[in-house]
Order: sequence, then C-alpha cells, then structure tokens
Amino acid sequence: MRKLSLSLLICAAILGAAPLAQAERLKDLASISGVRQNQLSGYGLVVGLDGTGDQTSQTPFTVQSIMAMLQQKGVNLPPGTQLQLKNVAAVMVTASLPAFAQPGQTIDITVSSIGNAKSLRGGTLLMTPLHGADGQVYAMGQGNLVVGGVGAQAGGTQVQVNHLSVGRISGGATVERAVASNLGENNQIRLELKDTDFSTAARVVEAINDQFGAGVATALDGRVIRVRTPSSSDQRVAFLGMLEQMDVKPSAAAAKVILNARTGSVVMNQAVMLDNCAISHGNLTVTIGSDPVISQPAPGSRGATVVTQSNSVDIKKDPGKVLMVKGGASLSEVVKAMNSIGATPQDLVAILQALKTAGSLRAELEII
Repeated sequence: MRKLSLSLLICAAILGAAPLAQAERLKDLASISGVRQNQLSGYGLVVGLDGTGDQTSQTPFTVQSIMAMLQQKGVNLPPGTQLQLKNVAAVMVTASLPAFAQPGQTIDITVSSIGNAKSLRGGTLLMTPLHGADGQVYAMGQGNLVVGGVGAQAGGTQVQVNHLSVGRISGGATVERAVASNLGENNQIRLELKDTDFSTAARVVEAINDQFGAGVATALDGRVIRVRTPSSSDQRVAFLGMLEQMDVKPSAAAAKVILNARTGSVVMNQAVMLDNCAISHGNLTVTIGSDPVISQPAPGSRGATVVTQSNSVDIKKDPGKVLMVKGGASLSEVVKAMNSIGATPQDLVAILQALKTAGSLRAELEII
C-alpha cells in the first residue's frame, strides 16, 4: 500500500498577498485581446515509406486519395484497377499559425497517421493545404518527416522505441494568407487576465494609471481591462512593450484543493486551512478464498474420486484512529496529520470530501 508521503503532491505557491509576495510581469498575468495563435489542420499523404504504409485493404480512403491525386496529375487509371500500396500512408497535418504571421513565413507542422501504417519514418509529405476554422487555406505543408522513434522486427520478435506513427517537419509549411488583426482599433486594446480576480484587475488599473496617467486604463469587469493606446503603430508597439514589462502584485489566490480521483494525487496551495475537527480512519479487509478438496475412495472399492471446493471468508479490521486537528491548522500540519493516521491518497480523497461537507475545510474542493 502506498504511503501518503510518496503520492501527495504539495504546491505551496507564493501568493501576492503573502508576506514574501513578489511582483509579476503584466505579460505573465494577462494577454492582449486578439493576439493569439490559430489552429490549422489538413488531410494529406505521406509517400516513400519502406513497406510500412497503410494496408489498403483495411484503409480504402488511402487508395481513394491516391487515385484522386493521380487524376489531378493527369494519370488516368483503367476502370477496376486494384492498387496494392505499401509505401503510402494517409495522415492528418496540424499546425499553429502565430499571431501576425505574414505570407511567405514558415511554421512547423506535425504529421500523424490516421490509418494502420506501421511507421512514418523516412516518408515525405506531399503538398497539403492547411485550413483554419473558417475553411480558408492559410498555409501549405510539404517536406521530409523527422520521426524520433525507431523499430525493428524479425522472426515474430519486435522492438520499438518511442512512437513511429507521428512525425514533425521543422518549417514544413509556408503561410499563404494572413489573419486580419484589429489590434489598436479605436486607439484602444483590451487586456484579459488569465484568472478572473477583481482585486488583481484593480491593481493592474492602478499600476497602469500611475505610470501612464489617469484614465489610461479602465476595468470593465474582473477579467477585462480597457487601455487607451497611441494612434501611430510604432508608438503603439513601444507602448505595449512597456506595458508587458510592468510589475504588478497579484492578489492572494483563493484556498483550493485539487483532487485527481483516477491517480489519487492531491495538490493544495498554502492558503488551505482547517477548523476544529476530529478525523477517524480505519481499514476493513475482506478476503474470500476457495481451495479444492480431493476425496479418494478406499482401495478395492468401486468408488470414484470426488473433488469439492472448500470456501473460506476472513474479515480483518485494522483498529481505527481518531485524530484531533486544531482550528487554523496550516498545510504542513494537515499533511502531517494525514500521514500520522496512515491515510493513502485514495483515503485522503474521501477524508477531504467529508471535511468539506462538515464545513471544516476552508478551501474550494475541485475533483478532476
């Protein structure tokens, strides 16, 4: 049984309102509205594989794609032609289009097999259009794949290192269309805090107005802050650069406990506290066994050997412990108390849920 000390993950974050609080850059607390990446994807073909491509009998879309491509190239196949391809694989190509990317720039792409290809190692991606969410083509991808894995098989034995059905092409796509940006429209931008917090929003507004003048920043709510910017583009860029480097002290985060019910891991910040409570913990183990019992007949008799089952049930209950936790207990005291009663991570999930229901846990409980 795993001990709590081996699996309990503790995150004692340094919060803005703590005695040792440190200011953070504004670019780490907020992002500028409209300055974002855009996801692209496309369907393509990888050729030149060493017999490790899709099995065409099980992936008919690969054959259909090859025939459509050949027809576009002016190659007309006779009706009823059955292609047996081993060096081709159907793939999905994904990429992220950075903010302000211009036609002619290159971006990295990831190529992933969608059929039953054994490996994409050594393959070449044919020209693939990459579409955005609006269906428009924003980039074209093509190039030789780099696959980090390696594999070999012989005589029924197979050895594989890492993943062979995903590859990457550095600078493998060329941007063909720029995404329109309205940055600085009406001589203003919007800062969006990464976490909704009214206190932090107020501190950001105060810091901006102290440095650039009253009325430059206005908080619209607990996340969005409107900021007036210079009218010319070069002055706006310089202003935003100064804005991102400003130091702001965020407010203290709310006490929170994150529980992962699948792995049993628990993460708490240092604001978690307990009121007066008593915790009881005990284990009940039920073991059910079944052993065969063989009955042999006497010598010379005409009896037959009989096999029966002997069932046993054993119930073992470890003595429970009742632990008193004083109000105002800190994170370290909570962890020490949980270890002292021998709670496992799975036990801790149930204990913390019970404490929250009883009103003794002063923190937000989130189960993922």
